[in-house]
Amino acid sequence: MSIYDINKLSELLADNTYPGRGIVIGKTPDGKNAAIAYFIMGRSENSRNRIFEKKDGALITKAFDESKVEDPSLIIYNAVRSFENKLIVTNGDQTDTVYDFVKEGKGFAEALNTREFEPDAPNFTPRISGMLKFENGDFTYRMSILKSADAEGSACNRYYYSYPSLCGLGHFIHTYVTDGNPIPTFQGEPERVQMNNDIDAFTSEIWENLNENNKISLYVLYTDLETGVRTERIINKNK
Repeated sequence: MSIYDINKLSELLADNTYPGRGIVIGKTPDGKNAAIAYFIMGRSENSRNRIFEKKDGALITKAFDESKVEDPSLIIYNAVRSFENKLIVTNGDQTDTVYDFVKEGKGFAEALNTREFEPDAPNFTPRISGMLKFENGDFTYRMSILKSADAEGSACNRYYYSYPSLCGLGHFIHTYVTDGNPIPTFQGEPERVQMNNDIDAFTSEIWENLNENNKISLYVLYTDLETGVRTERIINKNK
């Protein structure tokens, strides 16, 4: 095994019943598009009662059945937002934190240094985030995970990763290793994964390999690096 091996997303997802929420960022093999994907999963009725929807240019999570909402605090948020040449994707309301900091000329890490993991003991779900910066017909990207330093949630460890865009290569970070009680937090660096030139093939690869019982919604966005044109796909299990 080489440390530079690139994994197939289908293989990473197929046998994993609960990676939780996941972010993928990378460049298509032909070098023409920046690609992101964000998916959500859920085990409880409250978590499963969600859909993705576009609103005012942002991707939001929304309750599918408003009458069944128990606690909206950690399940309803802006997931994807843009500001100027930056595209932000996260698994919680830290999307807005990063957006507000960037709008003020501050940085990705500076924003996330003000946040920590989710207050959902005993799981202490990590906050995962990514941001693409488009310049001169190309892009770079950053990823982050904020997770508990111990089983008691007494402190927060913050990890930041910076990447150039390389044709065909993406990075995948998710909240959990797999299912469990408590659910084990993601470990190590974001995983190296293969990208795909075709947005529909890429969308299908992810959706079809997420656990059928626990998957909820998927969003995929391709940005043409020459024209800036965006192409997106949204799949919601709840319809």
